[in-house]
Amino acid sequence: MRVETIMTSPAITVTASSSVAEAAKLMLDNRISGLPVVDANGTLVGIVSEGDFLRRSELNTERKRSWLLEWLASPGKIADDYVRTHGRRVEEVMTSPVSAIAPTAAISEAVGLMERRDIKRLPVVADGRLVGILARSDLLRALSQALPPISASAGDAEAQAAIEAELARQSWSRNGFIHCHVANGVAELTGTIFDERERLAAKIAAENVPGVTSVRDLLVWVDPYYGIALPPPAAEARQT
Repeated sequence: MRVETIMTSPAITVTASSSVAEAAKLMLDNRISGLPVVDANGTLVGIVSEGDFLRRSELNTERKRSWLLEWLASPGKIADDYVRTHGRRVEEVMTSPVSAIAPTAAISEAVGLMERRDIKRLPVVADGRLVGILARSDLLRALSQALPPISASAGDAEAQAAIEAELARQSWSRNGFIHCHVANGVAELTGTIFDERERLAAKIAAENVPGVTSVRDLLVWVDPYYGIALPPPAAEARQT
């Protein structure tokens, strides 16, 4: 899947010369937490977000330094902080330069960039011009559409085969110690695990298969160092 298939386009934007008040009102009116900043030609020049408005003189939330940090900080750094807490125009508080991505890029590439840069939104740029924006809400929307609906149409044998195939694909269960049997829509997991985290992973693998209505956990955990075996938890069916 590519970025252009799920991005929001056109993006709501603001100009660098706009006032901070205008940008804040635009975000509130449209219930968004960030705005790409463009010039008169539609070229991306920065981005402004809620985080840029946290430290403001009007709110008395400027960062207060101890006398030691004040003494150690350079005059330039202190002056820069003053601009960001007192500036009235977007260009004075926006983040620039800003990370962007092409509309033809894969969604996985966009997510990787968002994680590395610890950002919540990515402007989408083509031929130097802003064509959209990809936010976490767009990813959430795509996920909600991609999740398969709960279905009970598959038969027990088909569901069991699907679970076994999924377990066989995963590195944490390729040892073959986890087994599954499906009867009347109930997937019964038996066998041995060597890490408690494998228990939940196995349950999820079964739950995601159409035709499974609940999961019965009978997995036994064995400590790989001491060989101590613990019985499965109360074997109550987990509804899906």
